[in-house]
Amino acid sequence: MIGDERGIRINLTNVHVEVVNRVGRIVIDRPPVNALNRPTILELHQIFDSTQANVEIKAVLVTGKGKCFVAGADLKELTEVFDDQAKAEEISREGQRLLDKIERSRKPVIAAINGACLGGGLELAMSCHMRIAAEEAIFGLPEIKVGIIPGYGGTQRLAKLTNRAKALELILTGEAIDGMEAARIGLVNQVCPANEVLARAVALAEAIALERSSVSVERALDAVLAGTKMTSEEGQALEAQYFGELFMTGDAKEGITAFLEKRKPDFHDL
Repeated sequence: MIGDERGIRINLTNVHVEVVNRVGRIVIDRPPVNALNRPTILELHQIFDSTQANVEIKAVLVTGKGKCFVAGADLKELTEVFDDQAKAEEISREGQRLLDKIERSRKPVIAAINGACLGGGLELAMSCHMRIAAEEAIFGLPEIKVGIIPGYGGTQRLAKLTNRAKALELILTGEAIDGMEAARIGLVNQVCPANEVLARAVALAEAIALERSSVSVERALDAVLAGTKMTSEEGQALEAQYFGELFMTGDAKEGITAFLEKRKPDFHDL
């Protein structure tokens, strides 16, 4: 367990986490560019397991220390698997397992993208549910330039977040775009000056963590994410099921009553 809303901070080697106002703030801190290597991925696995287990945490924020979000995977580490296809595939699978875990989080995960967001960094950001970015942040999947392809789910998620043609353009050229273009193509939710990114992301996370029922947030997340893998009919059936289930909760009764009484609801996540 990593702490609670009292502001407890835990420092691992490459990842730090602080819990404030029911938001778990995860910071990747691996100078100079926060490149993802296997130890960092293992630490992120540990951190995300803890955020899921901690009932006091209702939203999660991910960012990078310094002027980079994450500038990619550690290429020096990848040279160790030259001529070993099985080991290379396992490195890809390790990254995919982490990002799948983040995407399947029962709590909303927000990326605060303060700078370079490239390769594995963009793949990490795309696995988060929402993204707030600096106008001058740089986004790209440059793997093709060194003779490989994205390996942490980038070929799959980018096409779903934008469109297939734009995803192919970015993946096949390896060229980068800035935050404004990322917003235009739907890759990020909001862009703002770099010095406002963290505050914007925290405000979004705290609005969910402090003002919404975690029961309805969890159901909404699952309805949207599970629905992407269902037919329209199946997705709507799941939506109706959750809609009905929520009417059995105390929070739904409190929320609707508070609205009718023109007051702020007092949710208890029940």
